[in-house]
Amino acid sequence: MALHPESIEVMNEIWPVVHSQREALFRDLEALPISKWRTPSLCPGWDVQDVLAHLVDDAKTTRLGFISDLVTARFDFDRCNALGVIRERTDDPKSTLAEFRAVSDRTSSAPAPLATRLVEIFVHAEDIRRPLGIEHDYPAGHVAAALHYQVNTKVNLGGGRERVRGLHLVATDANAHFGRGSEVRGTAIALLLAASGRPVSPHELTGPGAPALLF
Repeated sequence: MALHPESIEVMNEIWPVVHSQREALFRDLEALPISKWRTPSLCPGWDVQDVLAHLVDDAKTTRLGFISDLVTARFDFDRCNALGVIRERTDDPKSTLAEFRAVSDRTSSAPAPLATRLVEIFVHAEDIRRPLGIEHDYPAGHVAAALHYQVNTKVNLGGGRERVRGLHLVATDANAHFGRGSEVRGTAIALLLAASGRPVSPHELTGPGAPALLF
């Protein structure tokens, strides 16, 4: 795996980026019609409001709180996330959005590497934006840092290591490449989504290894 030194340095800027990306997502959703909030997201079984509620819960999560929630969920991560969505989702989507903005500058986190904060905001923001047809320019260097974490983390821990095994990922908008094998080229955000198990359009990935990540 290889990550350019400039991309490694961005790890020192994680929280400012997370905060700015939360604010950008709030702005994108501020005028969203009520009828659009039930749009299915890229997360199976969740609509866009569910994903936003998850991001609210994620922003509020503390180390001790996460452990308590996990015990309540009988150490089932999916159940733990579902309980968080139930806790934070409101009858009025605008209230969920207002709460998202209220917690957007928090720096609390579950007991996980800080890079997961980048993964959460980038991937879940696209879970929301793509089905709604909203385009956004992401900071490629920070997305590459999130991708670096994902390709080195097992799928059962929320990563994508098994999905990209035998592939050489090359980010076309960042000085970063990962792995060995059949080459897959694409923007850092497209590679991050694919490595995270999200569907991307066929034109977003090229190279002999691309079919392995298109599903």
